[in-house]
Amino acid sequence: MPLDKEALESLRRTPGAGAAQYTRGSGRRRLWLLLGAVAIVAAIVIWRFAGAPVPVQTVMVEAPAAADGAVLNASGYVVARRLATVSSKVTGRISEVLFEEGAAVEDGQVLARLDDATARADHEVAVRSLEAARRSLREIEVRLADAQKTLDRNRSLVERALVSRSVLDTSEAEVAALQARLSAAGAEVNVAQARVAVSRQGLDDLLIRAPFAGVVISKDAQPGETVSPISAGGGFTRTGIATIVDMESREIEVDVNEAYINRVRDEQRVEAVLDAYPDWKVPGRVISIVPTADRQKATVRVRIGFEQLDPRILPDMGIKVRFLEDRAGAEPASPTLDSRALVRGDGGTNVWVVRDGKVERRRVQVAAEQDGRVAVLEGLQGGEAVVVNPPQRLRDGAAVELQAE
Repeated sequence: MPLDKEALESLRRTPGAGAAQYTRGSGRRRLWLLLGAVAIVAAIVIWRFAGAPVPVQTVMVEAPAAADGAVLNASGYVVARRLATVSSKVTGRISEVLFEEGAAVEDGQVLARLDDATARADHEVAVRSLEAARRSLREIEVRLADAQKTLDRNRSLVERALVSRSVLDTSEAEVAALQARLSAAGAEVNVAQARVAVSRQGLDDLLIRAPFAGVVISKDAQPGETVSPISAGGGFTRTGIATIVDMESREIEVDVNEAYINRVRDEQRVEAVLDAYPDWKVPGRVISIVPTADRQKATVRVRIGFEQLDPRILPDMGIKVRFLEDRAGAEPASPTLDSRALVRGDGGTNVWVVRDGKVERRRVQVAAEQDGRVAVLEGLQGGEAVVVNPPQRLRDGAAVELQAE
């Protein structure tokens, strides 16, 4: 459609009006494009921060202490009440050792043998002497029996006047002599039997036996060494070949300061911790309080028995003991928490609990703060993990990444 003359004339009078109108339309488009780009970038940033795990630091809720409280702590050692150094009954040279350290032995088990050559020869002589004495006794018994028959016959003949009286007297004298010899031979047999018994005992004394069932904790002699029940001096003679411990007699001995002995009583429960196993608590009970005090250390010895023995408990191990007191009827203790985990507001106190990599907002009731900790009266249990110094952007169900403090 052709323009009228007035319009053309107007355009000629305002030559930049069309360009300005075009410029304003283009600027609006640029502004909308810029706002759209900013919105997209903001959405991306929000999406990234909302989906990424939030780094947090956590602490554990400490479980309440047991209802039993310690009234006294002490330290001591594991001891064996039944311990023996094994030696021989006689002096002799060791010919054989039949044990090693750590071996379990039975009551009466042979641990070592001494050289028995001389003793065995003496025993053989004693046995031969006994056999000879018994043969002599049997010979005299046979002769006496024959002499007794002769005496009986002569008596019959004298009664019938067939022999003289002197023959009877001779028979009677012979019987009496044989009876005396029989009595002496019997005594010789008894002496020979005693000698055999002594020589047999001598042989047995050369065998060193375990005095009771237990475990060998020390081997102190070797074949070829001389052992004696008493010290001969000079260091060349052993007085013992081994040390045996009855492992069933293990117990604890502690020295308690006499100022605190009134806190200990018989049958009191204790909790023991071995230095070798610091995470293992061993229950026990007081056996007795030794009724004497050490004047120099001002202590009283207390014996403590294990409620159940364990192979890991060895004599001379260091041990720490807590004497416990039953607090029957006392109110149960509450778990405790680091006060930095508390979020106060919204009409109460909350914490962020971490579970399966996500946080959960939970309302709790706590007691007054003391030394940076609070007792949790309601809402938490011992062992749960909670966030300390929680960031502001934490939300229910948000993923978290645990970091060390």
